[in-house]
Amino acid sequence: MKNNVEALKQKLLEGEMERGLVAIVGMGGLGKTTLAKKIYDDRDVQRHFDGDRAWVSVSQRFSIRELLLGIAHCVVTTLEEKQKHELGNHELGQEVYKSLQGKRYLIVLDDVWNTDVWRGLSSYLPAESNKRSRVLITTRNEQIAVDARSDYYKLQVLDKDKSWELFLNKVGSAAATWAGLEEFREGIVAKCKGLPLAIVVLGGLLSLKDLRLDSWRKVLKSMDWHLSQGPHSCLGILALSYNDLPSYLKPCFLYCGVFPEDSEIKASKLIILWIAEGFIQKRGKETLEETAEDYSSELIQRSMIQVAYTSVDRRVKSCRMHDLLRDLAISEGKEEKLFEVDENIDVINGLPTSVRRLIINTHHQITSSPHLQNSNLRSLILNILPTSEGGDVILIQKCPKLLRVLHVNAMQTQSYFYLDLSRKMRELIHLKYLCLSGFCGMIIRLPPSIEGLVNLQTLDSGNRILRQSMRERWVYGHLDFDKMTNLQKLYLWSGDWLKDVNLNLGKLTGLKQLKLREINPRSLEGLFQSVSQLTGLQNLKLMTNESLSVKEVEYCRTMLLSPIGLKSFSRHNYLCKLFLGVPIRGLPAETTLYLPNLIQLKLYKTRLEEDPMPVLGRLPNLRILILLWNSYVGEKMKCPQGGFLVLEFLQMQALNRLEDFSIEETATPNLKTLKIELCDKITRFPDGLLRLEKLQRLNLYEVPQELMNVVSDTPTLFLRV
Repeated sequence: MKNNVEALKQKLLEGEMERGLVAIVGMGGLGKTTLAKKIYDDRDVQRHFDGDRAWVSVSQRFSIRELLLGIAHCVVTTLEEKQKHELGNHELGQEVYKSLQGKRYLIVLDDVWNTDVWRGLSSYLPAESNKRSRVLITTRNEQIAVDARSDYYKLQVLDKDKSWELFLNKVGSAAATWAGLEEFREGIVAKCKGLPLAIVVLGGLLSLKDLRLDSWRKVLKSMDWHLSQGPHSCLGILALSYNDLPSYLKPCFLYCGVFPEDSEIKASKLIILWIAEGFIQKRGKETLEETAEDYSSELIQRSMIQVAYTSVDRRVKSCRMHDLLRDLAISEGKEEKLFEVDENIDVINGLPTSVRRLIINTHHQITSSPHLQNSNLRSLILNILPTSEGGDVILIQKCPKLLRVLHVNAMQTQSYFYLDLSRKMRELIHLKYLCLSGFCGMIIRLPPSIEGLVNLQTLDSGNRILRQSMRERWVYGHLDFDKMTNLQKLYLWSGDWLKDVNLNLGKLTGLKQLKLREINPRSLEGLFQSVSQLTGLQNLKLMTNESLSVKEVEYCRTMLLSPIGLKSFSRHNYLCKLFLGVPIRGLPAETTLYLPNLIQLKLYKTRLEEDPMPVLGRLPNLRILILLWNSYVGEKMKCPQGGFLVLEFLQMQALNRLEDFSIEETATPNLKTLKIELCDKITRFPDGLLRLEKLQRLNLYEVPQELMNVVSDTPTLFLRV
């Protein structure tokens, strides 16, 4: 890996001054994505491409719009996400071009299968002659690299010594020092044939086996049988690793195959789906979520799924599935009758009635899938894939009554889809999980009430897909929760139903997560009275409308400081995550407000005029503090002496008026990461920063050059940037 990294870094950091295209070429399982990620995260590369960087996964089914949105998400800071999704393809491309112009940038296009990818994107990536910008692609097809006139690097299989070194890293220190290990060296290296994916998957499997000769011999004997079934050693080892999974892990692994190719799978959503599908069984005193998190950790340990991103508290935030493992999951999922993909079902001999879970991936019009006539169907996952064409219609007139999971995901698309769920939804009394997520181009027709969904545990309205029907019936009308006592997770756009001070939202005493968007300031009183009754909440997110009048801002500030505002949180002893996006002048100093178990706090457009640090510094368990987009509008901010004793992560983004930030002695003694982004008035070195012995990373982005110069001249800090 080290030699490959250095060779590719040389291609990226040196050479011609013009925009250059570099390609990593190699067969599946060679580690192209892993190598590209290693380079993308390299500190030398980050410092060199000080303009902008973006990573986009391409896959076989792609659209130029999807790729532009992925790049725009990383580099376009002048528009909010909603505005980006409302732009046409050309306008979006122009915004990307303007954001990159004059900068030295790096764009990674991972898993390219088609020459049309580069042809469609190249005009939106500035080709200035003096910036040495680079585009890095990974592909299995050497011809793609040749056609794009790239400087390509052909990845080779690992030699015997490197293969063994990688295996030892994966199998763990105990096995690596085991006296009996040498017996298996030659066989393992030969069977994996230098393919990193095969090596780490086999290492993950053996890392969980007892250090006994008979245990390892049994695994390798089984591997010989799998390899005899076909010429591809990697596929045989993957099949062996699947067959070795404990029975409780097999459906969890296979289920990962329902997500689109190369997609980033949100860990929290995956866990919720596993639970809704009935894959997670109660284990002692653990919650189902804790058990499911252990399951995902074991799949990661076995290298059956890969970590994509971790959160600031080092927990897995999202994961991915390698293409070859996804192919295995789909094949085995069909064999085990766990799920079917719509286009793979042969209906010549009649519709199969054994299908329990159906995945429909579509670009096109569906009037009514014939598979919905299957009365045994338990789960329906509808992925509306990116397309530049419009006017598609998805009409689901009939949903089987035994349905437990209904997940509709409109991916990054410019099309307008009409989704009709109005006729039979109220009959879905077994439904546990309902998610309608995606982007602007969806119009939904829904029933007037969902009170019949008595077993519903998760209701997720997703992003901006709520059109007139949902707003009129669920938002502007009366949302009846009386009978939905099993609801644990509610993600919804708020509405007039929040104004009712006797709102039955407060009756959902089992609610653990509540996320409400677009809150009308006049609804705050009813909302806070309801929230005060939800003392079991663990995760709470509240956001008002993006554009508030001066009068509405003042109303919010008055309401939050009233006895029924923030003070209503005083009994929330289980709340560990809070996202507050409601204007407030200052934080109340009363100790009764303090949330004893709050671990993570995000403030967004709160427009605080008073320095929040003296109050927040007293939160006893606060480890993560994120201040976003004018959450504080003052000029000075100070971490007080003795404050933030357990804080590990502090991020300040777009605090446009902040000039002076300081850390007093004995404050933030455990701070490990400090991020300062888009704060264009901080020009001097933050006082007290050099005293932080545990600080490991200092991330600076779009800050004044004066601040960068000071950091560059301070070697002990520069090494952490």
